[in-house]
Amino acid sequence: MHVGILLGVSARQVGKSHAAGMGGGASPQQRRTRDAIVAAAKQFVADGKTPSVNEVAAAAGVSRRTIYMYFTSLDHLLIDATSGLLSDSTVEPALDPHTVGDDPFDRIDALASALIEIASESLPLGRRLLRLTVEEPSVSTGAVRRGYRRISWIERAIDHLRPQLSAEQFQRLVSGLAVVLGWESMIVLRDICGLDPAEEARVMRWTAASLVAAMMLEAKSNAQTDMSRGLKGGHRKG
Repeated sequence: MHVGILLGVSARQVGKSHAAGMGGGASPQQRRTRDAIVAAAKQFVADGKTPSVNEVAAAAGVSRRTIYMYFTSLDHLLIDATSGLLSDSTVEPALDPHTVGDDPFDRIDALASALIEIASESLPLGRRLLRLTVEEPSVSTGAVRRGYRRISWIERAIDHLRPQLSAEQFQRLVSGLAVVLGWESMIVLRDICGLDPAEEARVMRWTAASLVAAMMLEAKSNAQTDMSRGLKGGHRKG
């Protein structure tokens, strides 16, 4: 995946990011623009090349200014593109319903396992991306500098729970899972907790499953409470 290319790119900051990743609140046009930029960068990286911003802009059919609306620097963009190449071959297949099925526990476990599988290559990129994005505050309210793929993966993994959860519960579960399924949690488990890769995997998978189980239990309890209230209301009317 030519990860070595990214490890040699300078970490200089170039320009301000106005949308920087464009998370769940992005418009369809913003997502298409970002995807076109990343796709162009991914092709350069896959070919073993380190492109300039001008080359990526030309390949994506956008301006230099547009690229800096989504990414803080060339380094940021190339790290994101390389991370995308890694996930294309590992995470995407893990979310294929024909492979994993519909069970939310199986799907979340498959997602966690896939992220752990590519950790040796993706975590160094994640550390660099954190350094690039965490120090500069977001200019746009609600803009997301990193992790937009993670949110999409989690939503797809638990999509079959939507009928059982309220909109607030679904979003809360996605947010909770985003805390434990990503580079940040891996860094905590390795650097602070001192876990080895096997222990790290066990904790991540257990925590993710626990969050899903807790939300399903909450939804069931709320449904039972609503049913009980409905029955009591019916008796009073009678």
